[in-house]
Amino acid sequence: MDPLTAAMRYAALACIGGGLFVITFILGRNPPTERPEVGVRGLKRRRALDEGGLFASAEPAMRLVAGWVSGLPVPKIREKLHHRITYAGDFLGLSANELLALSVLSSTAMACVGLFLSYMASLPSIMVLFFAGLGAYMPIMSVDNEAQERFKSVNRSLPTAIDLASLCMGAGLDFPGSLRQIVEKSSSKDAVLVEEFGRILQELELGHTRRKALEGFAERVPIEAVKDFVGTVVQAEAKGTPLAEVLSIQARMLRMRRSVRAEESAAKAGLMMMGPLMMMFMCVILLLLGPFVIQWMGTGLSN
Repeated sequence: MDPLTAAMRYAALACIGGGLFVITFILGRNPPTERPEVGVRGLKRRRALDEGGLFASAEPAMRLVAGWVSGLPVPKIREKLHHRITYAGDFLGLSANELLALSVLSSTAMACVGLFLSYMASLPSIMVLFFAGLGAYMPIMSVDNEAQERFKSVNRSLPTAIDLASLCMGAGLDFPGSLRQIVEKSSSKDAVLVEEFGRILQELELGHTRRKALEGFAERVPIEAVKDFVGTVVQAEAKGTPLAEVLSIQARMLRMRRSVRAEESAAKAGLMMMGPLMMMFMCVILLLLGPFVIQWMGTGLSN
C-alpha cells in the first residue's frame, strides 16, 4: 500500500474518532433530566411507573437521552411538542425534551429492526431509513392519539356536566361550588372532564382569577365546545347575566350541535360505504360468472 494512502486513511480514522470523542464529551456534560415529582406531571409519571411495562423500563434511558438533547438549538420543535403534550393531558408526565428523547430511542430501535430484517429477508437497504422514520414518529403519534381521545371524551360529557352545574347553581351554589359537586360526586375520578374541572378548582384556590382558570382549560382542550363554554361563562360574569340560565342554554346548544354532527357523519357513512359495496358486488359477479367464462374459453380453444 502506498505510504501516502495509508497515512490519509489513518488521518481520516483519527478525525472520525476525534469527532466521536468530542460529541460524546459534549453530550456527557449534560446530566439526565430530573424525574418530575410534583404537580400534574409528577402524578402522571408516578402512575405510569406504577403500571410498569415498556415505559417504566425505558424511563431511565429516556431521561439520560433527554439530558443530551436538551442542548440542541431546536426551540420551535420543543414548542410544538410541548403543545402536543399539553393537549394530551401531560401524557406520562413527559416534557418536550423527554418526548424528543423517546423519538430518538424509538428510531434507533426500529432502525436496528429494519437492519435485521433487511439482512435476513434480503430487503432493500432503504428499509432501514423507513423503519427509523417510523420509529421516530411512533411516540409523537401516541401523544396525538391520546389528545384526540381526550377531546372526544370532553366533547361527549360536557353538555351533561353543564346541565349539572346549572342545576347546582339553581339550587343556590356558586360556580366553583357546582364544579366541586361534579368532581366529588363523579363515579369516575379519572374522567378527563372531572380531571379538568378539578384542575380549575385548584387554580382558583391558588388565587387565579376565574377567567384565567377557564382560559387555561380552553388552552389544554382547544375544541369548539370548550371554547364556547369558556366564552359564555366569561361574558356572563362580565355582564352580570344569571349564569345558571346561560349554562342551561349553552347545554342545549351543545346537544343540538352534537346531533347535527352525528347526522352529518351518518350521511357521510352512506357515501363511504358505496365503494366497498361495489367491490363486493363485482366479486359476487366474478364468482358467479367466472366458471362459465372459463368453460366457454376452454370450449373455444378445443374447437
